[in-house]
Amino acid sequence: MNLEALNKVAEAMVAPGRGILAADESTGTIKKRFDAINVENTEANRRDYREFMFRHKDGMKHISGVILFDETIWQDAADGTPLVKLIEAANSIPGIKVDEGTEALPGTKGDVITKGLDGLSKRLPKYYERGARFAKWRAVIDIGAGVPSHNTIHANAHALARYAALCQEHQIVPIVEPEVLMDGDHDIQTCYDITTWTLKETFQELYYANVALEGMVLKPNMIVPGKKCAKQASVDEVAAMTIKCLTNCVPSAVPGIAYLSGGQSDEDATAHLNRMNEIGGFPWKMTFSYGRALQAAPQKAWSGKKENVPAGQKAFEHRAEMNGLASLGKWRPDLEKKAA
Repeated sequence: MNLEALNKVAEAMVAPGRGILAADESTGTIKKRFDAINVENTEANRRDYREFMFRHKDGMKHISGVILFDETIWQDAADGTPLVKLIEAANSIPGIKVDEGTEALPGTKGDVITKGLDGLSKRLPKYYERGARFAKWRAVIDIGAGVPSHNTIHANAHALARYAALCQEHQIVPIVEPEVLMDGDHDIQTCYDITTWTLKETFQELYYANVALEGMVLKPNMIVPGKKCAKQASVDEVAAMTIKCLTNCVPSAVPGIAYLSGGQSDEDATAHLNRMNEIGGFPWKMTFSYGRALQAAPQKAWSGKKENVPAGQKAFEHRAEMNGLASLGKWRPDLEKKAA
């Protein structure tokens, strides 16, 4: 393992003013997105959609890295150029989602465990050869009646650590993503408590697995109440509790934190990130690793029509620019009024 090289990539992934585009939706997930805009879920449409973002230099200048799905990393653009080359040409880093989704964890009341460790050591060199310099693995922690259990938090933390160690062994920076879901009716304090538990367990397992913290990026949830909670939280409350949680759980050796949006609205995800960077005082860089919060607007503007590509690119550029500003603490709500 060349830790200096891993650290260089990790630092570039969280460079000031830039963040990560999560374009790693599975074929099934992107079908739901396409169904909403009446676009047929074909391989060509999936390629065309992602290609118009990767080719848009004004949008990509705010994007440090792109997480790709397995299908996408092997795809070529319409003119035969590998999509990974378009990302590199935009001065961005190609990455790859390597987990294989979730399945029920036996002995629990509905908890899940993430799959994909089997055969990962054979897949990683192929991804590296194709151009991937970082990877992503998502663990899913739900909050509800009887969940999460200690079993699921420990099992998912252990899997994250094994994945991260394998990545570093193959010279790939791991994004470690333990996501506490914002579904449900739990309050913000419950989210804080479960996230703290999850992060403590995750970093303990990373230590046991000899993962070099300088060569990874953390992708956590923000501390927010459940969507169905009667009492929602202010921007200041979310920012303060998220900073407090992560300051108590995340070692300073980690180069950066790239938050997931987790179902927040576009503006909420931007406002929360911005407020945290306005407050400051933490040891790591804080940026974004958004999927839907970067892509919902361009998907709607594009709607599968070639003549709408410029409108889709403009919408992508707007959301990328807003979040780039938020990663610097320089976003303002009035900037959202700019035409997307």
